[in-house]
Amino acid sequence: MSTTDHDDVLRGDAPPAAETAEPADAAPDDWERLVAQVEDWIADDPDPVTADELTRLLRTARQTPEPGATEPLADLVRTDADAARADLADRFSGLLQFGTAGLRGALGGGPHRMNRAVVIRAAAGLADFLLGELEGASPAPRVVVGYDARHNSHRFALDTAAVMTAVGIEVLLLPRPLPTPVLASAVLRFDADAGVMVTASHNPPQDNGYKVYLGGRIVTDAGRGAQIVPPADAAIASEIAHVPSAASVPRAASGWTVLGEDVVEEYARRAAAVAPGGDPAARSRLKVVLTPLHGVGGALTQDVLRRAGFGDVTLVAEQAEPDPDFPTVAFPNPEEPGATDLALALASSLRADLVVAVDPDADRCAVAVLDPRAHVPAVGPQTPQADGWRMLTGDEVGGLLGADAAHRARAARSTAGTRPTLASSIVSSRLLAAVAADAGLHFTPTLTGFKWLSRVDGLVFGYEEALGYCVDPAHVRDKDGISAAVRVCDLAARLAAQGRTLVDALDDLARAHGLHATGQVSARFTDLSRIGATMAALRERPPTHLAGSPVVEVVDLAAGTEDDRGGLPPTDGLRLLTADGTRVVVRPSGTEPKVKAYLEVIVPVARDADRAAVDAAHTTARARLDELAADVRAALGLDGG
Repeated sequence: MSTTDHDDVLRGDAPPAAETAEPADAAPDDWERLVAQVEDWIADDPDPVTADELTRLLRTARQTPEPGATEPLADLVRTDADAARADLADRFSGLLQFGTAGLRGALGGGPHRMNRAVVIRAAAGLADFLLGELEGASPAPRVVVGYDARHNSHRFALDTAAVMTAVGIEVLLLPRPLPTPVLASAVLRFDADAGVMVTASHNPPQDNGYKVYLGGRIVTDAGRGAQIVPPADAAIASEIAHVPSAASVPRAASGWTVLGEDVVEEYARRAAAVAPGGDPAARSRLKVVLTPLHGVGGALTQDVLRRAGFGDVTLVAEQAEPDPDFPTVAFPNPEEPGATDLALALASSLRADLVVAVDPDADRCAVAVLDPRAHVPAVGPQTPQADGWRMLTGDEVGGLLGADAAHRARAARSTAGTRPTLASSIVSSRLLAAVAADAGLHFTPTLTGFKWLSRVDGLVFGYEEALGYCVDPAHVRDKDGISAAVRVCDLAARLAAQGRTLVDALDDLARAHGLHATGQVSARFTDLSRIGATMAALRERPPTHLAGSPVVEVVDLAAGTEDDRGGLPPTDGLRLLTADGTRVVVRPSGTEPKVKAYLEVIVPVARDADRAAVDAAHTTARARLDELAADVRAALGLDGG
């Protein structure tokens, strides 16, 4: 499959549709129906690359062995035809679903893939939604469009601009491939009614996606400038479903505005200022290794850190430039094993203080530190892990940044007269709630996803365990890996000036609130029906004990929740709590064919505990998490795998 951009083509002539022939072993009605769908799509496809791809697939699906062919050759032909038919059936299993994550899927031809035809329909549906919401209003809707460096991102952004301009919508296009936080900030800066970011974030290289933000006159409350939530997602999806074809959608050849570099400059200036003050000498001494994992965040993150006073920032050369094939990583997600190995190795050789990794669209941030507890004996060549380098969990970074945000908010509150709010998702650690209570601040739990976190009223900091942090909600109503990196580096520099580290700060949080240790159990399914069956079985027969403690509360999140911190909308999930405070939240993944269980144990730590006592608490927590994980796997029917 080719995913080459065709930026010089607005309308491509599709190749002629393939002739129809029925495979001998196919059900006639099903096969004829599929062939008709494929041929109709090919005729409507504006991209000759994906049209040709489907034509070749259809030709392969139709082939039968030549008369007199040897059996091995005949088997090969039949195998290829079966694979092609299965591929076509999947590509035409329905229109790629538009939801609260917008669109995301594998690149390729067909309605169940990311391609120009799907994007054109999506842009037309979004345009119809905006025009309907603002019917009769003046001026016309304004939309900001951004894109990253993935395959076809620029082409999809141009198609979006062309579709919206054709119906009178004002379109502002970012000047080049840029991180998602730049787009999110531009939605607020330009008071746009909507924003579109073409990116698949940390997905594999064969994927792309389409995030939608609403603001301006469409959303005017605390969610202004955030990603879409119900009922807007369903309303946009309904408009998309009414678009009859890509060919029916008018597209302008010009008329949109390509923004200048000042939009990047404004973002960089604000991101660098999220940690004002600080000791310039301490910041200049902090030695940081940075990797953007082949994404678009490398140069901008380095520039923002330098503006903030962190001059000793070394980019991982092999991963510094945008590359849509992500050649050095199996999966461009800093949470995945191996993704940050090059950065850790460089940090070890440079004797760095900190490793920062941003994901390909730079909306998430991962941090690695030297931790004496993580030291493991070297087997063979010396490794960063043998030196004691380890990645902090999202909950650990969230706790550190949350405590820092609480300190900043207390100072601001004395003059502003407001009571700020910290927020985290229901699958994240409860540590942030304890930090907020100790600081006299509000705390709000939300459903997973920054579409919920970023619209919390009074928000000063929000995070979720999947490495997402919102440290500057006034300017970026979404997670932002770049501004989070500035806050992390600022905290590390301040601690270093005292002869301390982020690990010491984590120990302080354990002394103040108990050691909150978190982990995950997940199961990937090829048969998607097993996801619902697994959740149903857990609801019918929840475990009575977890890690040796009796289960005292089972909450079905599908019914929604109400408590003294406010209610949550219904979501597919189950929350279990034991007598000793152990908590498990089980839910289907929103982006992958998985069921995930989020685990948390809390081990008491005395406020005056010495290092040895804190070390002992970590050992206890690790053992309890291991026992809890085994019990959860059994409860989910995952014994032995």
